[in-house]
Amino acid sequence: MTDDNGPPDSKLTRSKQRWAREGKFLTGKVTRPEEQRLPPGQHLTADWPVLDLGLMPNISQERWRLDVYGAVEQTIYWTWQQFMAQPQTQFVSDIHCVTTWSRYDNQWEGLATSDLLTACQPREDARFVALHSYDGYTTNLPLEDFAAEDALLAHSWSGKPLEQEHGGPVRLVVPHLYFWKSAKWLQRIEFLTEDAPGFWEVRGYHNHGDPWAEQRYSGD
Repeated sequence: MTDDNGPPDSKLTRSKQRWAREGKFLTGKVTRPEEQRLPPGQHLTADWPVLDLGLMPNISQERWRLDVYGAVEQTIYWTWQQFMAQPQTQFVSDIHCVTTWSRYDNQWEGLATSDLLTACQPREDARFVALHSYDGYTTNLPLEDFAAEDALLAHSWSGKPLEQEHGGPVRLVVPHLYFWKSAKWLQRIEFLTEDAPGFWEVRGYHNHGDPWAEQRYSGD
């Protein structure tokens, strides 16, 4: 029997309704006037500079796995084929790096984080997400930032598979935060009840990383 009132109420649907009321994640070129599109202290580049920890893991699609676990109802262990069988979404968004460069109109394709949340069903007490990369890198996000409407697990850029130097096979893309939050070479996604600052966050970088507030370092 079909429920004409729509899907059952859940923490995720309630959170999305609250974020809509508060106007959260209305950032980037879609909603900001052109003169406000570039965050303060940033300069535009047509290139895509490569930044990493000095280790560039070479993970083939055959070897790649994604684990999603922690404060979730459904633990996920996906192969490449299982990941690609999920709903695929395309977004165009800007990149803002804490090293002061920005790049407009990047064309991404991948799994929207909203669809991942539907698959794993975060528990009522889930508040944060920790991203773990194949090179040992980690970074942290509040759940509401991870769930932003234009955030995704990207496997393609400008219509081609994401190159190794830019985080392929799969990287996170969260356009409304500085790009160090968009972990490359994504391996594991951990849902947490308490925050767990990552590699740069424990080394003096800001815990949130809002480009328009210039949240570059912990004292900002």
